[in-house]
Amino acid sequence: MPKVYIIPDNDPNAFATGKDPQHSHIAITQGLLSILDRDELQGVIAHEMSHIRYYDIRLMTTVATFVGAIVLLSDIALRGMRFGSFSGKTSRSKEKNPLGIVIFIIWLLTVILAPIITQLMAMMISRKREYLADASAAELTRNPLALAKALQKLENASAPTAAIKRGIAHLCVVDPLGKKVNEKEGFWAELFATHPPMKKRIMFLNAMAYKKSS
Repeated sequence: MPKVYIIPDNDPNAFATGKDPQHSHIAITQGLLSILDRDELQGVIAHEMSHIRYYDIRLMTTVATFVGAIVLLSDIALRGMRFGSFSGKTSRSKEKNPLGIVIFIIWLLTVILAPIITQLMAMMISRKREYLADASAAELTRNPLALAKALQKLENASAPTAAIKRGIAHLCVVDPLGKKVNEKEGFWAELFATHPPMKKRIMFLNAMAYKKSS
């Protein structure tokens, strides 16, 4: 059984952390306890248990470390430009080397785009794991409507969760930045979001219970 912690924050949210199911923790806010009934709370806890069950806590920690390493290497490479590491010139002549210029352009694009691409991949993985955790929670509780109702209440909570940092947003049941982030839809909104649009999550849960979304 994971250790459970209560966060003194009035905004409803929850997240799981730890390296494996034997060393896992679930944190829920005071606000979550105050607005959810028993069945809805079970749905949210089952969602976080699913993150633990499928080792999402380890996966997303690994992904975050990988993204951080890419960003750090990119920053080091960009700083190296100031020292003229890649001047596009031969060592014996001041004439420009065409091959060197091409290599420099490719290297520069890689340095700039690599952090962006890895960050987008991390967000894509996070969104897919949220869908999986929702489905698994419905399987564990055999009550998909309870989690759907809980997510609806969480969507209506407009205040950001100040006690939860952005670095663990991908493990929260909803994005801690608040309703404006959770309700965004469209290609670009979903591309840069850590969570799927709330309306889609609720729609899929209702579909599991053979209920049409309102």
